[in-house]
Amino acid sequence: MSWWLILIIVVVVILLIVWIISMYNRLVRLRVEVQQGWANIDVQLRRRYDLIPNLVETVKGYAEHERGVFQKVTEARTQAMDAKGVAETGAANTLLGQALGGLFAVAENYPDLKASANFLQLQTELANVEEMLAAARRYYNSTVATYNATQNTVPSNVIKNFGDFSEAEFFEEEDEAVRAAPQVSFEQ
Repeated sequence: MSWWLILIIVVVVILLIVWIISMYNRLVRLRVEVQQGWANIDVQLRRRYDLIPNLVETVKGYAEHERGVFQKVTEARTQAMDAKGVAETGAANTLLGQALGGLFAVAENYPDLKASANFLQLQTELANVEEMLAAARRYYNSTVATYNATQNTVPSNVIKNFGDFSEAEFFEEEDEAVRAAPQVSFEQ
């Protein structure tokens, strides 16, 4: 064999090794981005969970006889905090959102409560958390889509077998009312 042929083989092998390493590193980087996205969601969920007891106590001061609503919110919050995994967390937070909707419906019946500075501040903070949670969910789902697509395309699908790469779950809203497009009517 000539030394040119040996040199070409060595260069091809080196390029192949560099390519495999870069593909593996890309999958690792994407997996870390998915984990970071989930951590961002977790931070916003914790902020949401921390606001809820204050909100319940504020409403309780005005609507003491609405115990069933308070209990539903408290139980939904506990269930959401104890949820494990993406799917269970999504389902539990859907129930929590529904319970909070009931709490705000109760608040509508009490004009003094709606005018309370404390209630208004908590409502504003919760709205801000919900916006940040929606942004974190969009980021997370975007990184999950990229990560899963990269794993399932050639040649990355071959490389993924060398590491601990499994598809990530999307964090989806389970409440059909929230997912549905709003109906707009211009009838008079």
